[in-house]
Amino acid sequence: MRAKTRAVAAATGAALVVVPLTGAAAAALVTDDSSDTGTVLDAAAAYTSDVADIPEVTTAAKKSAYEIDTPTVKVKVPPPPEPEPEPVVVQTTEPVTTSGSTTVSRSESTSSSTTSSSSSTSTAPSASVTAAISGSAVIAEASKYVGTPYVSGGSTPAGFDCSGFVSYVYAQLGISLPRSSGAYYSVGTRVSNPQPGDIIVSPGHVAIYAGPNLQIDSPRPGKTVQFRAIWQSSPVYVRVT
Repeated sequence: MRAKTRAVAAATGAALVVVPLTGAAAAALVTDDSSDTGTVLDAAAAYTSDVADIPEVTTAAKKSAYEIDTPTVKVKVPPPPEPEPEPVVVQTTEPVTTSGSTTVSRSESTSSSTTSSSSSTSTAPSASVTAAISGSAVIAEASKYVGTPYVSGGSTPAGFDCSGFVSYVYAQLGISLPRSSGAYYSVGTRVSNPQPGDIIVSPGHVAIYAGPNLQIDSPRPGKTVQFRAIWQSSPVYVRVT
């Protein structure tokens, strides 16, 4: 007869025990008289004996194979950070040599907490700069914006790029000029003997000629409008006035 699993309930005192039956215990319970208490108890005893014969699946020896050594992690709490130092102002002077023995000094003040106005570059007037300002309305207008920071695409006193500066200065004198440095090759008249106020054109940059070996321009990011030496190699001089 095929083995069956049945529930056996045995009353012992007030406790009720429910166990599944397999094997010999199940075979012993196959009887037409389910009310036979003796048979039920015998089957339960046989089942208990069968269960006792089942070996332990995980022995103590095998259990050790599953044990994992967990290292002890020590966490070192860093000390609190030291307070940030106060901003340090560094004064530097960069000379700009003009023709002859005249030197234009450009002083820069840098600080982590300065604004664009306080960190801008100022130019101490020299004989050459003074002469250029007094002799040219263009240079006189351009000198008003010394210290204005370079801003890419800028064309106002809040910030200039190179062509934005030149076009703004000339616009104050009623002359409209391009907003692209490359377009300046096609304006005005090219001259070989430039005068203060003429435009210096070179690949990717324009400036205003302020005298022998001297120009005023908005150089590049991080710099400001300033008088400085002409560094361009073989530039084109354009006159638009």
